[in-house]
Amino acid sequence: MSSLSKVRPGRPRLTPNNGVGTPREQVLEAAARLFTSRGFAATSTREIAEAVGIRQASLYYHFAGKDEILAALLATTVRPTQMVVDEIVALVPPERVETALCLLALVDIDTLARVPHNVGVLYRQPDVISATNLDYARFRQAHGELVEAYADLGSRVAARHGVTTSPPALGSMLIQQVEGVITLRTDGSDVDRDRAIEIAAGCLRLCGCDRTEVDDAIRRAIDLQSRSWVSRIAVC
Repeated sequence: MSSLSKVRPGRPRLTPNNGVGTPREQVLEAAARLFTSRGFAATSTREIAEAVGIRQASLYYHFAGKDEILAALLATTVRPTQMVVDEIVALVPPERVETALCLLALVDIDTLARVPHNVGVLYRQPDVISATNLDYARFRQAHGELVEAYADLGSRVAARHGVTTSPPALGSMLIQQVEGVITLRTDGSDVDRDRAIEIAAGCLRLCGCDRTEVDDAIRRAIDLQSRSWVSRIAVC
């Protein structure tokens, strides 16, 4: 094996490895817990390193700094859904666009409901919203592309029902509906299957669907989610 293919060992720990995840994953877990409980600006890389049980210098072996850690955490709130948008569209026939929108919402709800420490709340913090670094700009772009996916599917559903809301506005309304999951988790509420269905149904109603159409789209979307690759999506 060449020297280029070897994995460079990390620096020794201050405390023993607890065996849960890789060092990088442990840094992300600790940062998520501290960022969401204390705030991004109020948390230092030294405190993150101490929470993991490594030296501060060792943290920089895995991340260039706090901004890069933040970007990696925020990516977990959009990447799993963004990665399957095209597959969802391909999976559902065009005449069943309501089902595609519902399935997208259910996948996104599941993503936000499962990310550790409800890290979706971070992009609502003022010090994060005002960030201008390149890593955060990439997150904004990814989030914007997800809004566009909602806008595309939502406007196609809305056009069938005489709803004249512009696609950009409708996309924003739909993703805000789904991101209500973040508020529910902040309030300590469980986001179970019934709540997920309720949120997805709200998306369809925003596009003008009546109760029969909502129920049909939810039934088809749940069936697809339970028997296809969609059910195996994991938070990245």
